[in-house]
Amino acid sequence: MKLSDFKALTFDCYGTLIDWETGMLAALQPLAGKAGGRLTREAILEAHGRHEAAQERTTPHMRYSDLLAVVYKRLAEEWGLPARWDEAQAYGASIKDWPAFPDSAEALAYLKKHYRLAVLSNVDNASFAFSNARLGVVFDAIYTAEDIGSYKPSVRNFDYMLEKLTGLGLTKRDILHTAQSLYHDHEPAGAIGLAHCWIDRRAGKAGFGAVVPTAGETKVDFQFPTLGAFAEAHRQELANQAR
Repeated sequence: MKLSDFKALTFDCYGTLIDWETGMLAALQPLAGKAGGRLTREAILEAHGRHEAAQERTTPHMRYSDLLAVVYKRLAEEWGLPARWDEAQAYGASIKDWPAFPDSAEALAYLKKHYRLAVLSNVDNASFAFSNARLGVVFDAIYTAEDIGSYKPSVRNFDYMLEKLTGLGLTKRDILHTAQSLYHDHEPAGAIGLAHCWIDRRAGKAGFGAVVPTAGETKVDFQFPTLGAFAEAHRQELANQAR
């Protein structure tokens, strides 16, 4: 199996293209700061991932920005900290400020020359529009949790994406799903036989960050520490084929 075997890349966005951990931590600092330093970076991210996953299961039709406001409220309750609802809503709206990873835009611009690009994200459309502007690329298709009415890791989201991509002339074997989260993306992608590439943005870091841990080992077809490394591997693959 080679990177050049595929015609389309489908991307998770947050954690893969957008540095959601940096964005989350910055937006949560006013709340976490009330704890007087007792909350570590990883403890904040772990608690966020746990509450977010639970809320996504409980309210699959809720818009992501609204869901994040509820997560903020649950975090404040767990940490025993005061929090107003307008502060929770402001956190939900902070997605627009979450930065892209430094390599995302350049790598996407390169990959756009060789693949059709699509997004499958646990987000709402309005929030993604802000992120898309940071990425600087026109995706061929965008599928959000708001469109689908459920959140990954539900296989329903992947089935929806594959059905729509069929309308664009793509089959399952044409597609390489490219994502960071083992829980949200790689486990369900593998379960339905979709080839998948792990962009391991947390390489060298302990824990799972803002993602629920997976049980056991998750097998992937390709693995790179960054999207830039993926693009470079593709470039080298084409150069070797041309020799």
